[in-house]
Amino acid sequence: MRSTQYGPDLTPPWKRQQPATEVPAERDLVVEEAATGFCGAVVRCEKTAEGVTVTLEDRFGKHRVFPLVPRGFLLEGKVVTLVRPSGPAPARGPARTASGSIAVPGARARVARESRIYVEGRHDAELVERVWGDDLRIEGVVVEYLEGIDDLPAIVAGFGPGDGRRLGVLVDHLLPGTKEHRIASAVTGEAVLVVGHPFIDIWQAVKPDSVGIAAWPEVPRGEVWKEGICRRLGWPVDTPAAWKRILASVNSFRDLEPELLGRVEELIDFVTQPGG
Repeated sequence: MRSTQYGPDLTPPWKRQQPATEVPAERDLVVEEAATGFCGAVVRCEKTAEGVTVTLEDRFGKHRVFPLVPRGFLLEGKVVTLVRPSGPAPARGPARTASGSIAVPGARARVARESRIYVEGRHDAELVERVWGDDLRIEGVVVEYLEGIDDLPAIVAGFGPGDGRRLGVLVDHLLPGTKEHRIASAVTGEAVLVVGHPFIDIWQAVKPDSVGIAAWPEVPRGEVWKEGICRRLGWPVDTPAAWKRILASVNSFRDLEPELLGRVEELIDFVTQPGG
């Protein structure tokens, strides 16, 4: 007969595993994942279809995503259970915008400048807005999209760049010898700056780790690139839904490749220079 003196767990008290201390997975908290030894700072903690996960960034900028499981992490050498933060993280110094700039609380958007930044497509514009939107409003810079650059010479002529009207253009896959490079060279001038990134599409400018994939797949020539990406990642061939998923994974400049970051900052500097 089972004694009523004990509960259903007959393990002696001194052998029972004690619950680990629960620690909120606040941004910038440095922990070590117990199973793999991966050490990094918390970048985000979010609810996914597979449960609550935490993304860590190591000192080399590499991201890895781990489930929040009991006793799953080490904090200063002690086993802890990370939990989803219950509210906003406490302020640690000046607030920052998604681009890394110091935020200006309560600042009103500046009246739009005559200068503009053009990007190739809607996805490019949405990504720039997501990361640099706060900075652009304070600077009074409007971003518009072109739907390709074949007509860029006519668009530049219609814009009429000159004193007080600078035009910055961001181009996808801008490589020497390409059609895009020839068009860019033809319109670049004192009041027009065309810069580009090496990626086939702006999707690739988002770090794979941030999207939760190992790498962007290779898609053969002749196949629609975005549809090929969806197929190889096992996603539904629905490019608007795929882009929504990718864009949602971007929370700050840390989620973007340096080749894009530098070019956008260069354009913002160009169109906001004195006289721009």
